[in-house]
Amino acid sequence: MSGLRSGEVAAAAGVNLQTLRYYERRGLLDEPVRGPGGHRQYPAEAVTVLRVIKAAQRLGFTLDEVAELIDAGRPHAGLQRRAAAKLAEVEAKIADLRAIAGSLRTALDAGCDNLVECAGNDCCAIPFATIAVGEATPRTRDSRSGVSA
Repeated sequence: MSGLRSGEVAAAAGVNLQTLRYYERRGLLDEPVRGPGGHRQYPAEAVTVLRVIKAAQRLGFTLDEVAELIDAGRPHAGLQRRAAAKLAEVEAKIADLRAIAGSLRTALDAGCDNLVECAGNDCCAIPFATIAVGEATPRTRDSRSGVSA
């Protein structure tokens, strides 16, 4: 029986031996058969599986999500549905990051150099400014309406 040894698989897939063993323990990679000397003997497909795992991680999938996607026991792992959900998640993060970048640009343009001073400055774009003003003042109850102001 011939197969690839651990080091050969890891090198061919561009991962280290600890990653290879970890993926085995997580069940992402089938446990290999043992050769006559007790050495692990992986099939050539193990390299492809490792590359798929790493590519999926680069696309933002967690190892749990990757495990579900490569589960060989299921006839269809739902890649289309999961990829669409991951795309929506990534696009939401991009929108958040664009908003953060805009606030940071405005803060830089305003010349803020101290967060506490900036929080008290009306021109500061960092959201702490409105939080500090709104939350720093104690809520008072309007005696006429009974509503907190």
